[in-house]
Amino acid sequence: MMKNVLMIALLFISTLFYAQEHDTRLDWQTDFELAKITSKKSNKPILMLFTGSDWCSPCKMLKKDFFYSDAFIEKSKKFVLLLVDFPRNKELITPTQEAANKVLNSKYGVRSLPTIIAVNYKGEVLDKIKSYNSGRDTRYHFEFIDKL
Repeated sequence: MMKNVLMIALLFISTLFYAQEHDTRLDWQTDFELAKITSKKSNKPILMLFTGSDWCSPCKMLKKDFFYSDAFIEKSKKFVLLLVDFPRNKELITPTQEAANKVLNSKYGVRSLPTIIAVNYKGEVLDKIKSYNSGRDTRYHFEFIDKL
């Protein structure tokens, strides 16, 4: 019981940290285990965004150009969204979340940011797309989510 209360409190605190930075029309989760449960219940794949929210320029551009676009926001309803953030400002993330994100980073072999990985409710990789460049062409990112 206490473990559940602690997990809910942690999730709530994580949500508060990210609410100021993220488009509120998107429902980003930060707990992979909860995302897998939601994915199984809803029969939707998990779309994981590995990002450095406060320092990674390509990550910031991708959020603005792709994730905050009306087209993506509409398509996002077909996914469980999971934010895997590696901010330099450690006040933006709890130590527990930081540790969990490092586990995911290692598990999925992420070497560059931003990286988007789609997985099923078991955590099995469906597909992956890496990077974003100064050309700011989101076509490949839309093709990526459209084929899922």
